[in-house]
Amino acid sequence: MYAIVKTGGKQYRVERGQKLLVERLPEQEGASVTLQPILYRSEEAILDSAGLANVQVTAKVLAHVRGEKLRVFKFKPKRGYKRRTGHRQDLTRIEVTDIAAGAPPKAARASAKAGGKKTADKPAADAGGGAASGEEKTADGS
Repeated sequence: MYAIVKTGGKQYRVERGQKLLVERLPEQEGASVTLQPILYRSEEAILDSAGLANVQVTAKVLAHVRGEKLRVFKFKPKRGYKRRTGHRQDLTRIEVTDIAAGAPPKAARASAKAGGKKTADKPAADAGGGAASGEEKTADGS
């Protein structure tokens, strides 16, 4: 069982117990955060927004760290142009504690089943289209 979540403008494939570095989160160390699922996969895949509303991915903030220094060097030959800059990204180390896919509420399941029956009965109710064109139907069908 795994999920694909979105945080910090990036997507990550996560499993329960996995530790990963993500863009800096505003929560304190030791806090629990909920990540936005994009896909959930166990026996079957859940991609639609209605199904993903029941999926919850929680993680624990372990530490706030900084990434390694990236050196940026700009150089234009024969012009005497040299620039050296650097960058260190702020990151958060998290551990995925739980990936849970709950069942939809009973009321939602009941309305979904009833909705399916109504759509199946609807074409049969519209079978009297000839009466709308000015013809009258009799009991014997002629």
